[in-house]
Amino acid sequence: MSRYFATSTRLALDLFSSSRKFVPGQARAKRSSAFAYWRRQGSEIFAFSHPIPKPAERAAAKEEAAMANGLPDPPCGLLTADAARSLVDSVDAFLFDCDGVIWKGDKLIEGVPEAMELLRKLGKKLVFVTNNSRKSRRQYSKKFKSLGLEVTEEEIFTSSFAAAMFLKLNHFPPEKKVYVVGEDGILEELKLAGFECFGGPEDGNKNIKLEADFYFEHDKSVGAVVVGLDQYFNYYKMQYARICISENPGCLFIATNRDPTGHMTSAQEWPGAGTMVAAVSCSVQKEPIVVGKPSSFLMDFLLKSFNLETSRMCMVGDRLDTDILFGQNTGCKTLLVLSGCTALPELLDASNKIHPDLYTNSVYDLVGLLQK
Repeated sequence: MSRYFATSTRLALDLFSSSRKFVPGQARAKRSSAFAYWRRQGSEIFAFSHPIPKPAERAAAKEEAAMANGLPDPPCGLLTADAARSLVDSVDAFLFDCDGVIWKGDKLIEGVPEAMELLRKLGKKLVFVTNNSRKSRRQYSKKFKSLGLEVTEEEIFTSSFAAAMFLKLNHFPPEKKVYVVGEDGILEELKLAGFECFGGPEDGNKNIKLEADFYFEHDKSVGAVVVGLDQYFNYYKMQYARICISENPGCLFIATNRDPTGHMTSAQEWPGAGTMVAAVSCSVQKEPIVVGKPSSFLMDFLLKSFNLETSRMCMVGDRLDTDILFGQNTGCKTLLVLSGCTALPELLDASNKIHPDLYTNSVYDLVGLLQK
């Protein structure tokens, strides 16, 4: 067995915990009209340009509406003013997911700049941990800037970066190549790490004609296939990935993440990387090594970059099975926001087994609550 094949016991456990099955397409209940309108008040403590909502009133209305509809008491705590102060006092860093927490598509979620400004004024470190592999850290830094947010590359950790670092840490042979089912973010991070890679958007225009005796040629020097979110996904890519994993000895099958859906636009959810991963996984009858959330792999790099303890961190996300589970897997405090994929009825559903420490409507709530 070649040395790059070997992974640590921790990574093996991460792989085991990350390979569970997802149930795509679960219907989400519509939110109650009881919290459709937010009353707003001006800030007397922080001179922000936008009015500050009364988050406690809105969140309480949500919970009251849920109780009225026969939903059980939440197994986690609603973020109140006291809880917000206690949370901020107990942590040194906030880890934020991006899609559904900071933005939806290219639209910034209301109140994010104010929340970031407040937390930084309070001396908190802000880190952004995203499963979206479409962009590199450099490209995400540019996106933050385009939305009026100053975030450096060093504060951004992506699943595309995680894929490159996984290969580097496991001494992937320099003579081997990486085939990418994904977009430019993965290709850029792999190249920055010194790996030869191909595929990506370029193969999105390639077609296959299934004719008699047709033989599909592939590069036998491919030693790893990385699968991530790919809006150019097609039959050609699926076959190329399948044949490399199945026929090239020791070829690694790496997934950036298994998110079934995501907020690729501000208007609605779209199929996530998990759909591409599932297609390839089904064709090779093999589970991938998952390097994005909820695997703790990314946390190893974060801890090396910042002198922090996981017990002094809070993971803020909109997804239970990735963001919140990632926080729990790594020993962080967890805060679920309802501004993205997860609605309150889903959180309160009896079948849900993943419970954050706290939940609230959006990161904007922190601003209003901390002023009380």
